[in-house]
Amino acid sequence: MFDIDALRFAADGLIPAIVQDFHTGQVLMMAYMNRESLTISLEEKRTCFWSRSRQELWRKGKTSGNTQAIVSIHADCDSDTLLVKVIPQGPACHTGEQSCFFNEMARDDAYREFSADALYSLLQRRKAEKKEGSYTTYLFEKGEDKILKKIGEECTEVVIAAKNDDKAETVYEIADLAYHTMVLMVQKGITLNDIRSELASRHVVDKKVKQERMGGEG
Repeated sequence: MFDIDALRFAADGLIPAIVQDFHTGQVLMMAYMNRESLTISLEEKRTCFWSRSRQELWRKGKTSGNTQAIVSIHADCDSDTLLVKVIPQGPACHTGEQSCFFNEMARDDAYREFSADALYSLLQRRKAEKKEGSYTTYLFEKGEDKILKKIGEECTEVVIAAKNDDKAETVYEIADLAYHTMVLMVQKGITLNDIRSELASRHVVDKKVKQERMGGEG
C-alpha cells in the first residue's frame, strides 16, 4: 500500500486532489490537500481539503450537506497528484452543478455524449415538470400500470428480435427496454446507484464463491 510519506507535496505543503464520481467516472472537482487534511480524509473516509482562500481545513459538505464518501485514493506516477474516487451526496460545485467543470470551451460534434445518469435526471425532470407533448410525461401521467405494460411489451420485442438473429433490431429494442425500465425506476424512487450497488454486491459474492470453491478443491 502506497504510503503518505512517499507523496511529493509542493513547497506550500499542498498536493492537488482530483475528485471523481466512483460510479459514473465524472470529474467532479479539483481541490488541494495538505498532510493533515489527507490524514483526516483517510481516517474519516470523507473528503477533507485545505482551503487556500480561507487558509483552513475544509470538510466537504460540513455546511452544505454535500458530502463525498471516499471509495479509493490513488497517487499518480510522479506522486504529486491524487485521484480521489467518491460517492457524492449532492452536487460537488457551490453553484449547485453536479461537477465544477460545466463551462464548455470546445466540443467535437462528431462525438455525442451520453450517460445513464443524465438520462435519469431528465426523466426526473419530466415527472416533476410535466412538459407538454413529452412521451415521458405521458407515461408518468398514465401511471404505473401503463409503464409496466410498456416494459412487458418491450421485453417481448427484445425476445423476438433476438430470436430473429437481428442484431440492430435487438439493440434497438434493448434500448427501448432500458428506457422504460428507467422510467419505472423514477416512478418507484429507485436510483441508478441502487442498481449499481446491487450488481457490485453480486460481483463480490461471485468472487468469494469462486475462491471458496477453489480452496475446497485444494
